[in-house]
Amino acid sequence: MREWWIQVGLLAVPLIAVYLHIPPPKLSPALHSWRSSGRYFTYKKQNIFYRDSSGAVGSSDIVVLLHGFPTSSYDWYKIWEGLTERFHRVIALDFVGFGFSDKPRPHRYSIFEQASIVERLLNHLGLQNQRVNLLSHDYGDTVAQELLHRYEQNKTGSVLINSLCLSNGGIFPETHHPRFIQKILKDGGLLTPIITRLANYYVFARGILQYINQRKQHRDRWVGALKSTSVPLHLIYGPLDPVNPYPEFLQLYKKVLPTSTVSVLDDHISHYPQLEDPLGFLNAYLSFINSF
Repeated sequence: MREWWIQVGLLAVPLIAVYLHIPPPKLSPALHSWRSSGRYFTYKKQNIFYRDSSGAVGSSDIVVLLHGFPTSSYDWYKIWEGLTERFHRVIALDFVGFGFSDKPRPHRYSIFEQASIVERLLNHLGLQNQRVNLLSHDYGDTVAQELLHRYEQNKTGSVLINSLCLSNGGIFPETHHPRFIQKILKDGGLLTPIITRLANYYVFARGILQYINQRKQHRDRWVGALKSTSVPLHLIYGPLDPVNPYPEFLQLYKKVLPTSTVSVLDDHISHYPQLEDPLGFLNAYLSFINSF
């Protein structure tokens, strides 16, 4: 048996060595276009990518899009045009550590920092005194909850929130079921450096993935913000989500936040509803926005 494992190890070493020297794939034309249509601003020496599109004539409404883990602002590309037909400005960013933004390491990533980056972006764009609508997904839901807490506490420099729409995020730690690979990367151990190196996710291990622990540590703060707010609140939910499973998640959401409105998409829609059912997602969001 030992000899078998030795042989596997000897074969694996050169394969891993070759893999680690393979250059990353080139950006697709669509991603090239997305990046070229965006800009950068600086937050504490970090370059943060964002897009800011002017939209509907005659509207003064602004929507800010907060993406999930482990992706980027590109998650919103399928509904971008539809949003520009309703909103005066459509704004999205790549959080630090994601997408086209800088990925510093070592770095102490936190939801608090990401919220501050959103605040700084709106200040950079001259929107610090204007009310904005937040549309968030997954990791972005938690950032939105922190922004809502600051708004409700009247923190200096906080985002003035006109409405908040959440989607398929780990709002409640007790109903959040991270994938196996996320657990390994978050908790560390012998497999962590191997997996993170091979997956090119070193920046996530012991860093960005700590948001899972932060959700548990600050549950009262972030769930409390949702419970106490008078801001119009909505949830768009893909019920086939393995991370926030149906009906467990939805039952708790309705129990804890009975005044929030909810849109449940078709049964086959999972964790990325804005990508899996962009028309259904967009219609649900616009119905919410037009309801107040």
